[in-house]
Amino acid sequence: MTRSLTLIATLALLGACAQVEGIFQPAPEPATEAPSAASETVPEDEDAETPAPATGDLGLTVASLGTATEPGLWLKTPLVDAPGRGRVTYPVNGKTVEVDLIPLDAPRGAGSRLSLAGFQALGAPLTGLPEVRVTGLGG
Repeated sequence: MTRSLTLIATLALLGACAQVEGIFQPAPEPATEAPSAASETVPEDEDAETPAPATGDLGLTVASLGTATEPGLWLKTPLVDAPGRGRVTYPVNGKTVEVDLIPLDAPRGAGSRLSLAGFQALGAPLTGLPEVRVTGLGG
């Protein structure tokens, strides 16, 4: 009984610690001044924060069926950092289809989601997890 009470008290203290975790953190830095109008005249194409659409061989990925009600030819994949056009090839039968490449927030090896129309165009089994090769075609 005493052992159970000790465990419960310890867990309660840990929970309380988690709720007051931010109290002893240093104060945030004050906000800096807004950028001047001169620094806001950088052309859009020179914006370093916007990644360019991928080109070339992006590698192999395992494709699962994406949302079946979402129309179009698309592949949501962690192999790209920016939307763009691409080609998906199903090596089993050699069929290829052009798709919209859409970034997927996941580790590179996590697999991709291919549209229903993409599965059908490739002749891939809807209930399978086909491995496909992805090629970026840019924007």
